Amino acid sequence: MSEIKQLKGLIDKATRIVFFGGAGVSTESGIPDFRSEKGLYKAKQEYGRSPEEMISHSFFVREPEIFYDYYKKNLIYPDAQPNAAHLGIAALEGAGKDVRVVTQNIDGLHTAAGSTHVYELHGSVLRNYCLKCGAKYDLAYIMDPAHCVPPGGGEAGHVPYCEKCGGMVRPDVVLYEEGLDDATVKGAVDAIAKADLLIVGGTSLVVYPAAGFLNYYHGKDLVLINLTATSADRMATLAIREPIGEVFAALG
Repeated sequence: MSEIKQLKGLIDKATRIVFFGGAGVSTESGIPDFRSEKGLYKAKQEYGRSPEEMISHSFFVREPEIFYDYYKKNLIYPDAQPNAAHLGIAALEGAGKDVRVVTQNIDGLHTAAGSTHVYELHGSVLRNYCLKCGAKYDLAYIMDPAHCVPPGGGEAGHVPYCEKCGGMVRPDVVLYEEGLDDATVKGAVDAIAKADLLIVGGTSLVVYPAAGFLNYYHGKDLVLINLTATSADRMATLAIREPIGEVFAALG
């Protein structure tokens, strides 16, 4: 495929590479996009609310039990494994390339694949912390019903509680109505600004503020890998309309 050959050529000559990825990278690992039409329909049918409302800061504060019921059913996929895209990006780093990953996904699959410089703009489902004392917990902890019993006793629900102080534990993810982490944004912007090759994959570039990060890129080559057109196509050196996993698998 001529596009794959062209992409390989751009990668070979690049010194600093940034991969900027969206939900389309995770869907190939069997993690559905909760913002999709199907996800919206499912949320409306079961909860009578939109996904954006249920994973908002105000809803978490107001209805933590319903929040966690939805969150655990729709955003947690503990059996998901890195796909060819995650592995291909990590392989570039393993081959000696300077590669940074900026992701809008919260599944931790880039790190699981072996990438060591990952900026998780929206946080990670793998990290959780107590709102009262700050104690940190992994995913297994919050998914264990034994840790979802209210401090005063009673039946287990969906909300996890801290084993140290009894405070409510929340996921270390950026909810709607919340701002991105300053340090993560700074690191991501700095990496993009210093890159000479930016590969954007699995995103239609409509979710802000993340999509606006492309404005910080001043390098020579921009590659877009997405099944549908994006607002940045006119600026791209190369635009590939194929599943991102297939593209990286073809790179070898």
